[in-house]
Amino acid sequence: PDGRSPALENFSLEIPAGHVAAVVGENGAGKTTLLKLLCRFYDPSAGVVELDGVDLRRFDPAELRSRIAVLFQEPVHYHEIITDNVALGEAAAQAAPDRVAAAAEAAGASGFIQRLPHGYDTLLGKWFADGIELSVGEWQRIALARAFYRRAGILVLDEPTSAMDPWAEADWLRRFRRLAQGRTTLIITHRFATAMHADVIHVMSQGRIVESGAHAALLARGGRYAAGWTAQHPGA
Repeated sequence: PDGRSPALENFSLEIPAGHVAAVVGENGAGKTTLLKLLCRFYDPSAGVVELDGVDLRRFDPAELRSRIAVLFQEPVHYHEIITDNVALGEAAAQAAPDRVAAAAEAAGASGFIQRLPHGYDTLLGKWFADGIELSVGEWQRIALARAFYRRAGILVLDEPTSAMDPWAEADWLRRFRRLAQGRTTLIITHRFATAMHADVIHVMSQGRIVESGAHAALLARGGRYAAGWTAQHPGA
């Protein structure tokens, strides 16, 4: 309300079911607005967002959000044991330890969890006695495990590797395609090395999609994506 200009304008994007799509673009391009519209945190002032051809405004908000698992760029740090931290992906159900372990493995978190004093029963955060503080990258992987734990057909990842070191990022990316299998996945990222693993990459600028294609095709085109790739990977 009262904004001087629209966050998205002449915007059109279709993501086929079961595909992995990445959206890249500079700060202010409208990527976070897109994420919030998909989750129906607010409705568009014009145009429509559809799921399987149905306007999101026709869904009950709770039903819609139950179909989406989201990793936000700055996830909440829950001061709780790891098992319950991850199982909050489905807060209404009792934690299933085997699924928690599988989600942690998928998120690249199992290695450091096993090194903690009480493994999956380790209390995280400093609100309570004996709590263990994690690094920013480790908290991000706990949040990623929470997203994988949630049995949702749509997976939205906002900068999923932003706090990972290069080794952790490479390890996670090696497994990513298997993890996303059977889900419709949207990755919002600044890292072109993450985006290149998507089926289709969409480049946003000033609230609209300006390029779309696979990694190799976009490099060959020599446009905005190619320039961004060269800036992030000089000499590659």
